[in-house]
Amino acid sequence: MTSVPTPIALPDDPLAPYLIAPAWRVGDLLFLSGQASIGADGSIVGIGDFDAQLAQTFANIERVLAAGGSDLSKVVKVTIYLTDMAHFPAILEARQRWFTPPYPADTTVEVKGLALADLMVEIDVIAAV
Repeated sequence: MTSVPTPIALPDDPLAPYLIAPAWRVGDLLFLSGQASIGADGSIVGIGDFDAQLAQTFANIERVLAAGGSDLSKVVKVTIYLTDMAHFPAILEARQRWFTPPYPADTTVEVKGLALADLMVEIDVIAAV
């Protein structure tokens, strides 16, 4: 049996101006677009404050997961993009705050920049539904 890929929509989607779907459901998996510290109004939340950006990023992840019928407990893979690897210790703390053992598979990389200059972190996830 094959599954038809289905886009996940959000009301007041802050990614819509960038022509990005928040997520796609394929079978029992949900593939999220990279989430960052962008508020519902499209503005960057926490400019210059990594912890504030990380909190908003996870709030956005939770919102998209819920819209797709999932939650953080069902995340199986995380990819984290940091503009400065000095923030990696905060990522370890975040894993303990937002996930529980067994922790999701993870890739963390440092990048030169993200889509918007003031963003410091972007995270995409794959979750079960």
